[in-house]
Amino acid sequence: MSSYRYQARWSDERLRRKLVELAREKPRFGYRRLQVLLRWAGEAVNHKRVHRVYREAGLSLRRKKRKHCVRVGQPLRVRTAANQEWALDFAQDAVESGRVIRVLSVVDAYTRECLALEVDTSFASRRVTRVLEGIIARRGRPQVIRCDNGPELTSRHFLAWSIERQIELVHIRPGRPMENGQVESFHGKLRDECLRVSWFGNLFEARWKIGAWQKEYNEQRPHSSLGYQTPAEFAAKMARTPGCGKDGGFATLENASRFPLSHSHDGGLHSNDAVSNPDVVV
Repeated sequence: MSSYRYQARWSDERLRRKLVELAREKPRFGYRRLQVLLRWAGEAVNHKRVHRVYREAGLSLRRKKRKHCVRVGQPLRVRTAANQEWALDFAQDAVESGRVIRVLSVVDAYTRECLALEVDTSFASRRVTRVLEGIIARRGRPQVIRCDNGPELTSRHFLAWSIERQIELVHIRPGRPMENGQVESFHGKLRDECLRVSWFGNLFEARWKIGAWQKEYNEQRPHSSLGYQTPAEFAAKMARTPGCGKDGGFATLENASRFPLSHSHDGGLHSNDAVSNPDVVV
């Protein structure tokens, strides 16, 4: 029984010669750029045919695997004083025109105070360090800053700034937002109580409304993890307690038992559990 098979009526030899010539002139160009050069030379060739001939001619580039910094997970630890650890991250929303805005959040892991809610369309690393410098001027520098691996927070400028300021950086592992749970919890409140219920006509209106919510959060909103005190009230009380102020970086865990770390009613973690196990994640 005979069969029929399609036989190509054209040859790829001419295209192969042209690709080899172009690849010798531009050895780091891939097949898509070479196809553009062919089009500029008057050759109308389908990109799939170019890719096939390009591979058959052995012109494929060997791509280097991108190197990533290895991040070692560090669990959340019980903090006993203000400025021991700040949590930093970005939230995102949009204004009426559809333009995306970003919100830089800085939260004190112990007092739960929102130290900054900076709103803009983009953030460079120098802008982030300016915001942090403003907070440091008001309340002193932190011992640790916990953040993710965004380009603003892994740049040479940001790393050099932290070394100069003698601030330890804790970068969470990629895809592990729970390792920065303090700011993730804060962002849940920010979205529910501000971003989702507000309409921002422009960037300036967004800054005004988000700034007003920050003041309300710090001074008027009772926080369950602080025994239903406001963060400002809790911070003021701890500042008057020996070893628990902003300079109490080496305070003991005895102060942690005064206020619950969780308000769960099902046997969840409470302050006494944290005192017995200082490495527990809360």
